[in-house]
Amino acid sequence: MKGEPDDYVRAVEAALFVAEAPLTLAELRLHVGEAGDLAAALRQLADDYAGRGINLVERGGRWHFQTAADLAHILRREKDEARKLSRAAMETLAIIAYHEPVSRAEIEAIRGVQVAKGTLDVLMEAGWVRPAGRREVPGRPLIYATTVDFLSHFGLSSRRDLPGIDDLRAAGLLDPVDLVLEGLGGQSVLENDDDVA
Repeated sequence: MKGEPDDYVRAVEAALFVAEAPLTLAELRLHVGEAGDLAAALRQLADDYAGRGINLVERGGRWHFQTAADLAHILRREKDEARKLSRAAMETLAIIAYHEPVSRAEIEAIRGVQVAKGTLDVLMEAGWVRPAGRREVPGRPLIYATTVDFLSHFGLSSRRDLPGIDDLRAAGLLDPVDLVLEGLGGQSVLENDDDVA
């Protein structure tokens, strides 16, 4: 039988409960002080809330309570989305997530087309992408990276949780053209036609 939590654990729980946004360890320490073992308190709270209606989770180095995944449908509210992401925005977001930090020129090289300024603006307005500095090359282009909000929105603890190529293939999310080209093992279609003749 579990004993009553100590005052430090209760203070950590209270700080997380009333926080308007997920908190880093440093932000938590500002609220609860240095009197206890913060990592142990977070582990204890995560264990205490495991299997309950809400869970304590860590996303991108920030801690917060969230509805248990299996109960999210109960609390889901329908709301109008101001904008649906275009295919270009989805492709750009995926490139940034998998290759960050990445410049506009690098995004364009991967996509094979120019990136409209509005595409990056939409992703930044959504809070999923942020400027991450400048590349130390001639012209010093601005580089972009994903945000903690991106991780939180997609339920990821870190970028390492992004699906890999095998996961995408299993989900049927790869373009059939990509699968055909992969099956050719890098040969061009013209090389294949020459072999037949």
